[in-house]
Amino acid sequence: MLSGMEFIKKSLGLHLFFARIMKEHAFFLEVGFTPRDSGFTRQADAFRREFDTLLADAISISNGVVDNDVLRSGEVVTPYTLDAETVTSRLTGIQIPTQLTQAELELKGDGMTSADPWLEERVMALNRRVINATNALIEFKKRILTNVLSCEMFAVNYPLLILHIIREAELYAGQLQRLQNREDINLGREALQQEFFWNRQMAEHAKFIRGLLDPTENELFRTANSFGNEFDRLTADAKAALDAASPANRVTEESLRATINLRDFKEQGTKGILDCKVRSIIIPLLGDHVLREANHYLRLLRMFDGQR
Repeated sequence: MLSGMEFIKKSLGLHLFFARIMKEHAFFLEVGFTPRDSGFTRQADAFRREFDTLLADAISISNGVVDNDVLRSGEVVTPYTLDAETVTSRLTGIQIPTQLTQAELELKGDGMTSADPWLEERVMALNRRVINATNALIEFKKRILTNVLSCEMFAVNYPLLILHIIREAELYAGQLQRLQNREDINLGREALQQEFFWNRQMAEHAKFIRGLLDPTENELFRTANSFGNEFDRLTADAKAALDAASPANRVTEESLRATINLRDFKEQGTKGILDCKVRSIIIPLLGDHVLREANHYLRLLRMFDGQR
């Protein structure tokens, strides 16, 4: 059974990463609808604002509590997040609360030595609110995907991207529910399931980048395509290891190496987009978004590698 202190730290660490991811999912949906579907635009905006509030609440009780490994990993914010939000807000006209990023940059970790019953109650209440909001966002995303696949709606976002962000929301809600049940989630034991999940997400990131580059960006296109193929193979390897057909250690080591390389590619791309040196239809915040997800996965992979 999970201790009170671990419950608090793991819940808040999860929120600092995933609540930001959820609010950005809502943002990407919001800017992807046509004028005809203004009702969907308003709903996406409402979800974005709701997750702004939830992230703000998580930040307000996280200082001195969360693990330093989470804060140092680059999954909460990166050196590019603030600029990416500022430029994206200017380009879209949507006001992004950059004060949340400023607050996260100032967070300190590992100051908690024992569970605080008052804080534990606040975290439990926050988890309940986030689970409800995330489940509602999942249903919204599924409705959009159904409309797009049935040719009842046109949206700028790929159908695969919508499915991609549904998976991430389901992972977030599922992990939170397990924490609420005080289930001690041993990620080391679940390494292969996580590697299967995130290798597939990394493969799709590479394919999204490939598809959003300007046709003149031949070298970047080839690199993104290569990463997509590599992570497709790693996804299959993780699935084979889950089925006990190949050794788990090799999958983790190869996934770690490949993810470091992909993270570096994403970082260069994000910087290039911010410097207006990459021709694409990739909005700056999307570059930073996928960079943070690679950093999150790298932290997990290093944890898995150290436990074997």
